[in-house]
Amino acid sequence: MVTATFRFYEELNDFLPRERRERAFQAPCARAATAKHMIEALGVPHTEAGTLIVNGLPAGLDRPLEEGDEVLVHPQRESAGAGIRFIADAHLGGLARLLRMAGFDTLYDNAYQDEEIAAVSALDARMVLTRDRELLKRREVERGCYLHTIRPEAQLRELFARLTLAPLARPFTRCLHCNLLLRPVGKQEVLDRLPESVRAQHEAFTTCEACARVYWQGSHHKRMLAMLDGAIGLESSTFQSASDHA
Repeated sequence: MVTATFRFYEELNDFLPRERRERAFQAPCARAATAKHMIEALGVPHTEAGTLIVNGLPAGLDRPLEEGDEVLVHPQRESAGAGIRFIADAHLGGLARLLRMAGFDTLYDNAYQDEEIAAVSALDARMVLTRDRELLKRREVERGCYLHTIRPEAQLRELFARLTLAPLARPFTRCLHCNLLLRPVGKQEVLDRLPESVRAQHEAFTTCEACARVYWQGSHHKRMLAMLDGAIGLESSTFQSASDHA
């Protein structure tokens, strides 16, 4: 065994017992244990660890720890690249719907098991979204985000801040139910699927090829627009497409 000193910063302290928060502490480590192994053994998923400093120098999670090492662990801070895709666990249906509303490719099924989420995340290069730290510790999970907040709107704000998602948002361009991109459609093509009042008041429509739902800019659109604007601070002028549906 060797002994190393650890210090975790900012929200990473939420994963630690109270007596270890906001302070340096010593912990025994198995010989040849890596920084990743010890960080997770102390309760912090590897996906949440960002900049790692060992003995004053930048280090990777695969660095073996030695006697007397001083390890500083800062939270993950990254800007999502174009094309980022998510998979949400079974308890984050509200967040998944909001992400789809904002235009992000987000898989969700309340029947998903942890092993299935981990496998799909690796196969499709999707970021795992969860409040289950053990899911994020799975070896297959390369990118993930632990949501510290409870309510879906707060979780959306948290995720947008952590990943700088606002420039990538394309609100109302995905089906809220199927996650597929919507396509513009002529009124005549969907006329038989529209309520009588919608036929008289609206001319612009989009549809989902999978479930055949039709979307338009009605009163529900305005409510969702206001909610998104308040949650993530996007200018209303950036919102596209429609959100009432039939």
